[in-house]
Amino acid sequence: MVPDSALRPQVLPTERLLPDGKCRPELRAELRRIDDARNALSVAGLWLGVVAMVGVAVWAGNPWLYAAVFVAMGPVHARFAILMHEAAHKLLFTKKTVNDWVGTWLVAYPAFVPIGFYRRGHFAHHREEFGPDEPDLAYYSGYPCDRRALLRRLARDAVGISGWKNFRLLLRGVRSPAYRRLSLSILGVQAVLWSGSWAATGRWWIYPAFWWLPWMTQWRVLNRLRSIAEHGGLEANGDRRATTHDVRQSLLARVWLVPYNTGWHLAHHVDMGVPWRNLPAFHAELVRAGYVTDELTWPSYRSLWRALSSTGTARAQTTRPRAAR
Repeated sequence: MVPDSALRPQVLPTERLLPDGKCRPELRAELRRIDDARNALSVAGLWLGVVAMVGVAVWAGNPWLYAAVFVAMGPVHARFAILMHEAAHKLLFTKKTVNDWVGTWLVAYPAFVPIGFYRRGHFAHHREEFGPDEPDLAYYSGYPCDRRALLRRLARDAVGISGWKNFRLLLRGVRSPAYRRLSLSILGVQAVLWSGSWAATGRWWIYPAFWWLPWMTQWRVLNRLRSIAEHGGLEANGDRRATTHDVRQSLLARVWLVPYNTGWHLAHHVDMGVPWRNLPAFHAELVRAGYVTDELTWPSYRSLWRALSSTGTARAQTTRPRAAR
């Protein structure tokens, strides 16, 4: 799956990009600008969307609409995860206290994420993908794999086996003096969500059916598919193009799998200081410089997943398709 060095032209530095791919200071300053007002609207809009979906479903009382809300909550959890990721990078708001408070209490804890632990592990991921301190290696090591092996992993995610492992750790933390406060904080936020939804709708099952269960099941599937599309089958390497895939972004993928521009993941790894709103512009800089080329870009997530579930690396390399731009 690692693209041949011949497909990774050595074009850096350029007039606009430094040797490591980051923009020169005069250009980078604008790319690193955080839009506080629009990010606040994004957080508020996400929560309003959740309330509106559930409210309409309860008001209508239609089983098909209930099913639609359950399905839609998978991509909703993806949105919480990406905004949490942005806060972990200290890019959600310019003021650190606001960034950390909103990122913790309104984004991370509702999504069951201990953001402090996540931040430390995630920065290790950025220091050296596939390195000795890589926290996410279990998600994308061992690819390409047999298609049946990938389907088995996704099936475990879909039925809640993977989710239960994570939730059980949270419950066990209550008994640990070192993790009790953190676990109780996250569970306390969940209790507020449950009691609030129960009081507002008169239905006790709204929270477990529309929040906890999608997190336990569909979100696990989406998270695995996104993770392997970011780094599956690659290697530790100083060239980010050998550690991170580039995938052509479609509207469906951005709605369902990679919201908030997280699909421009190679650009994010070249410069993790660029906020999510500016990643497409930074990606365009990398394309103009010749650092990202058609030969490096997968035309769709489906084509990449197909290669990741092939039976061998040689086959995956020789069937790399070209992306249309």
